[in-house]
Amino acid sequence: MTADGARPAGPPPPLPLIVITGFLGAGKTTLLNRLLQDPALADTVAIINEFGDVGLDHLFVEAADEGLVTLSAGCLCCTVRGDLVATLEDLLRRRDNGRIAPFRRVVIETTGLADPAPVLQAVLRHPYLQMRYALAGVVTLVDAVNGAATLAAHPEAVKQAAVADRLLLTKTDLAAAPAIAALRQELRALNPTARLIDVQAEGVDGALLAGLGPFGVDGKIADVRAWLDASDDGSDHGHHHDHDAPRHARRGHGHGHEHGHGRHADDAHGRDHDHHGTHDHHAHDVSRHGADIRTVALVEERAIPRATFEMFTDLLRSAHGPDLLRVKGLVKLAEHPDQPVVIHGVQHVFHPPQTLPAWPDADHRTRIVFIVRGMSEDFLQRMWGAFTGKPAVDAPDRAALTDNPLAPAGFRFSGGR
Repeated sequence: MTADGARPAGPPPPLPLIVITGFLGAGKTTLLNRLLQDPALADTVAIINEFGDVGLDHLFVEAADEGLVTLSAGCLCCTVRGDLVATLEDLLRRRDNGRIAPFRRVVIETTGLADPAPVLQAVLRHPYLQMRYALAGVVTLVDAVNGAATLAAHPEAVKQAAVADRLLLTKTDLAAAPAIAALRQELRALNPTARLIDVQAEGVDGALLAGLGPFGVDGKIADVRAWLDASDDGSDHGHHHDHDAPRHARRGHGHGHEHGHGRHADDAHGRDHDHHGTHDHHAHDVSRHGADIRTVALVEERAIPRATFEMFTDLLRSAHGPDLLRVKGLVKLAEHPDQPVVIHGVQHVFHPPQTLPAWPDADHRTRIVFIVRGMSEDFLQRMWGAFTGKPAVDAPDRAALTDNPLAPAGFRFSGGR
């Protein structure tokens, strides 16, 4: 309002919008939850994008209901880009009409499989959103344990690192010092200007977001501008999901920053534009990401004995660890069914389970969401059924799996575990 009580002419100042990204299991939801507890960020709306048809991430973020929006129809870079635009517009309408509190910033947490370029373009080039939102920056989390392998195998991870204004290195307490040093060097080659923060050593708080802005491509490798331009004209749409391709080439990082990460990312997809032929299928199946990566949700009404659940996860991790891109879930254990256990794992590394004092919502079933590579839903469901005692034709029981002499070395259990 002006001094005479009139509403000022023209649109209000744009609201800062921050994108938090990073590959699967890097710790995005943990970071977001920590940041939203900071009183300095109390007037923040968080938009969480979940991959697959069973959403869990929003249950692990403590925020007011009106301050949390979940998009779970697929990855932001592809199937829900239109939903993101609609959500951002709707937030503005509700804010302008006084139907929600006048938030001061928006934070978007992308799924770990998202190419960030189309997400950024949704704000940067939209005629209305660019007036009402100001892209303040991109925060990218990189897992110190799996980061190097992830950059080599997944072009999305390369782009996530290259566009960042802040690079947050997570899980450094679980990684060897030489591996961390090599990863830092690789990240510096991808992004020479982003501030690199060791979360374990330095910690983070609300100042991480408050100090961002505005987003720009100056100082970033030349490919960042090319990726954004490609997303803008639509030529980049749809080819980010071919994961059967050769790995991202890390050779030549020491030869300057104009060496063509964009070409690596494109080459790493091999059949770039051939993927358009299968993209319609992906658009309708929110559980799939390309030909080889998918989500599988296991849902169980009955409480599960702790020993049984540990046997299931240990066998899965021992035999298929590299293909477990992320495992996250709430588990109803027979020993304390009113206190669910939170599990979180990436490949072979599973964090110690955490017991919650109560269920976070009205659904008291076990819900575990797997993001896997090269594994079918039927395989996981049958393996789960074998351990939980569900009868199935031509399916092994738990003893057949755990007592198998061909099981992974060292894989044996005692009933009292």
